Amino acid sequence: MPTANDFFTREQQTDIVCAIRDAESKTSGEIRVHIEDLCPDDVLNRAAAVFAMLELHKTAQRNGVLFYLALTDRKFAILGDAGIHQQVPPHFWDEVKSAVLQQFTLQNYAQGLINGITLAGEKLAELFPYESGDKNELSDEISFGTN
Repeated sequence: MPTANDFFTREQQTDIVCAIRDAESKTSGEIRVHIEDLCPDDVLNRAAAVFAMLELHKTAQRNGVLFYLALTDRKFAILGDAGIHQQVPPHFWDEVKSAVLQQFTLQNYAQGLINGITLAGEKLAELFPYESGDKNELSDEISFGTN
C-alpha cells in the first residue's frame, strides 16, 4: 500500500488543495487536510491532537475544520472548531462524513475529500461569509504525518 506521502497523485493533491482554496474564497473559515499512515490512538483523539498541532484552534473566529485520514489503519474523522460546531445542525458532520465515505467505498479517495471539503465550505460560507480584508490564516496545503 502506498504511504501517506504518495497515496494521492500530484494531480489529485492539486485538486484537493484547489477545493480548499475554492471553499475558503467564500468564507473566513479555514480547512486543512492531514494524511498519515497510522493512527496511534482513537481516531477522534488523534484528529484532535493533529488539530492542535496544525493550530486550527487559533483562527480568529474558531472556525477551522480538519479532515483527518489514516491510510493503513483505514480511519477517518472530521473535526470542526468551537465556532462552527456550535452553529451547525446536530447531524451536519455525520452528513459530511457520509458524503466522503460514499466515495471512499468506491475507492475515489480524492473525490471523497473534495466532496467533504465542498460541503464544509458551503456551510462555512453560510455561517462565516468572506468579508473584505479576510486573510488566509493557515496553509491550504495537505499535511502529512511522520509515523
